[in-house]
Amino acid sequence: MAICFPDTQGDAPRIAIHLSRVGVTNVKKLLRLERPGKRPIILTPTFDAFVDLPSDQKGIHMSRSPEAISEVVDEVVSSSSVWIEDLCAKIVERMLEKHEYAARVEINMESEYMFPRESPVTKKESQEMCKLLANAVGIRDENGKISIRKSIGAEVVGMTVCPCAQESVREADKNKLLEFLDEETCAKVLDTVTFASHNQRGVGTIVIEVPENQKVEGEKIIELIEKSMSSPVCGLLKRPDENATVMNAHKNPVFVEDCVRNMVETIIEEYSNLPDDTLITIRQVNHESIHRHNAFAEKISTLGGLKEELNWEE
Repeated sequence: MAICFPDTQGDAPRIAIHLSRVGVTNVKKLLRLERPGKRPIILTPTFDAFVDLPSDQKGIHMSRSPEAISEVVDEVVSSSSVWIEDLCAKIVERMLEKHEYAARVEINMESEYMFPRESPVTKKESQEMCKLLANAVGIRDENGKISIRKSIGAEVVGMTVCPCAQESVREADKNKLLEFLDEETCAKVLDTVTFASHNQRGVGTIVIEVPENQKVEGEKIIELIEKSMSSPVCGLLKRPDENATVMNAHKNPVFVEDCVRNMVETIIEEYSNLPDDTLITIRQVNHESIHRHNAFAEKISTLGGLKEELNWEE
């Protein structure tokens, strides 16, 4: 005879407080995503799964969340095409079924993603890594109606060059040159030479909400982030490549604030077709080379809000 174990989670808690998020973190899976006309994507994503907990229930049924993740991942393996934000949305749907007491369910996914890169001069091929991000949140209202919002994003490393330090170096060198050159010759030299500055390893992030019947490609987000900085970085650089990377970066100095504003501009240009209430998160963190601290900038807004700030006209 099977043993009937007690449902301790369903007991009343000693302190009747509603909890915003309860769940599991660091659930790892292996995922292969087939894409028509493109190479398949192999990911090893990590999931965090949360539900809210009513004040009259002692605990959630913890095993149901990783169970929902496993079931949906197993199902999409046989699918011909799936988008990772849709995968998260499917997990949210399954979790809402399993956690019938929950009014809010959230799933976050993060995975390393490999993409090809050629060095700028010698065209050496390398494999670069970034992070793909996806999220879905499901809300069940008092009438049992469910609404789900999903997002996709990426976190990419690049290189930035400080404009302020570069201008200081330029001004100092100008004063030295004027000791033995006339104004006209000095101006020609200044226009020819690339001036030094301190550099940062920049980490740019974009997360875009994906409305129903719309698609946002992770590869395009990666491209937009890289374009916002002074230069992309590459794992394999020969001496001519190093020279080109450094020279090109110093011809395009940007502050941490510039990177975020550059991403805003390119997002509006690329995704102007998305609804105005589409939520967008943009973030840049620069790991300073001459300071112990990091520089940070962020913009969170709807697409319509960004268009309004820039007086965007389609």
